[in-house]
Amino acid sequence: MKKTIIGFVIGMLTFSLLLGNKAFATDDVSTSKGSKCDPYTNYSCLDNYLGDDIATRFFNYYKLEMDHAAAPTDPKAPSSSRAGWPATPESTPPMPFTEWPYGATTSIGVSRPNSVDSPLMASIGNTSGGKWLQDNHIQIYGWVEPDFNFSTNSRRPGGNAPMAYMYTPDTTQLDQSVLYVERVPDTVQTDHIDWGFRLSGLYGQNYRYTTAYGIASYQLLKRNDIYGYDFPMEYGELYIPQVAEGLVLRLGRYISIPDIEAQLAPNNYMYSHSMTYTFDNYTNEGLVGSLAVTKNLTLQLGVIDGTEAAIWHMGEKVHNPDPNPLYPGSTFLKDPGAKPSLVACARYTWNNGSDDIYPCMDGINNGVWGYNNVQWYGFTYYHKFNDKWHLSYEIYDLFQRNVANINNPTAAAAIVNGGTPFSPQYMPFNAPNGAQCKSSDLTCTANSIGTVAYLNYQFSPLDNISFRPEFYDDQQGQRTGIKTRYLNFGLGWQHWLSPQIELRPEVDYDYALNKDAFNGNSNRGIAPDRRYTLLGAMDAIVHF
Repeated sequence: MKKTIIGFVIGMLTFSLLLGNKAFATDDVSTSKGSKCDPYTNYSCLDNYLGDDIATRFFNYYKLEMDHAAAPTDPKAPSSSRAGWPATPESTPPMPFTEWPYGATTSIGVSRPNSVDSPLMASIGNTSGGKWLQDNHIQIYGWVEPDFNFSTNSRRPGGNAPMAYMYTPDTTQLDQSVLYVERVPDTVQTDHIDWGFRLSGLYGQNYRYTTAYGIASYQLLKRNDIYGYDFPMEYGELYIPQVAEGLVLRLGRYISIPDIEAQLAPNNYMYSHSMTYTFDNYTNEGLVGSLAVTKNLTLQLGVIDGTEAAIWHMGEKVHNPDPNPLYPGSTFLKDPGAKPSLVACARYTWNNGSDDIYPCMDGINNGVWGYNNVQWYGFTYYHKFNDKWHLSYEIYDLFQRNVANINNPTAAAAIVNGGTPFSPQYMPFNAPNGAQCKSSDLTCTANSIGTVAYLNYQFSPLDNISFRPEFYDDQQGQRTGIKTRYLNFGLGWQHWLSPQIELRPEVDYDYALNKDAFNGNSNRGIAPDRRYTLLGAMDAIVHF
């Protein structure tokens, strides 16, 4: 299966690169029906250009868009933004988004159904099934993402950690193969209630970072598989325009609210991720309401079951084989972080969309040591200087309480002997870390502070350069496994061959200020022996 997917990806890239050559791509082509047309100047001839059968239409669509920054424009399409709404600040390509990111909702005032530019949907557009999907505002699309890296680290696997998404040095791999089935509610209109949903499936190395405890987590926590699957987004939405400027209710599993970055490859500036993002909240399950109070102000409030927690783990207890001062009972909660939790955010946009601030708190409960029960407080800020330059900035503080102190012999023995929910007897691999506390107490509060920025320069409609400086302070070593502070500097180029194909080469330098943090493997008990990592990497995203 893996070889088949990688072979498909390589074939697609080769085909696409050939199409990118001027000898193969032209806007004025003869169709199978003998006519000539350019859908970019005469949209009505798009079907003629694409042809009749599915395979021909699929590859002709890639060919059509080569060297263009957008799909041909349908002059009959309704406006993609509500009248008087703040201007859409960016475009994709070359950015990973058009609106400044905010989570757990379909963007209010700027979302239309059937708006994803998809070769697959174009290829089946003239079939009965494709027409049924179009009429019912359902789209099926996705992407594949192969990549490689070369590094100053040598330990395989895992030597690049705590850097993520390319944690094994000098490797070529399939990061993500993703499929979406979705219906987007029409949030531009204000005259009727609408609804939507998204069902997603992910296969690849990146399942390691989306895994929630209890949702196919045996792959990561029981077997430490290199490749695996996950379902990071499974939700339904209801849009009610009659409440203020619009209310969206989302119920299900979704990507956590805050952050510049995201798990899904097309939503990131660069291939790699900051540590600020890597050791953050990833997915939640629950109900979140997003209310556009005005065109500039959106408030969000939700109740969830914690972070990376399965709702069926709430209240579930398991046998304690080693009662101890940390967990003295004969049982303990399977995941103490699976409990009712609060999400609350406020988004304010001004300067006609050029500025945006988004303070949030996420996964808020009593904060006890759980699988990933981090208490998140922070904000993102975006500023557009002009059509070429913009800045994205994020800072947060996150913590967990009552984390076992691995410097305390009693707490360390409890972990080894099965006396905690995250002992090797329950989680042989990739269990949450204990804390390296300053005192000799059994437990302490584990804090970390992360701050990261992306300075972006768009020098063509298909090209952007991102510079990423970062500081990360893992104060008790609970997030990364090493009690140290980190500096990261990344420089990446996002080059699009078309709206469907993106190449992202980059170079990164990571440095641990206090002690060696790289070239180890915690699952094998191998301590890190290097203070820094210099890494070059590139991925390709091929949409379908």
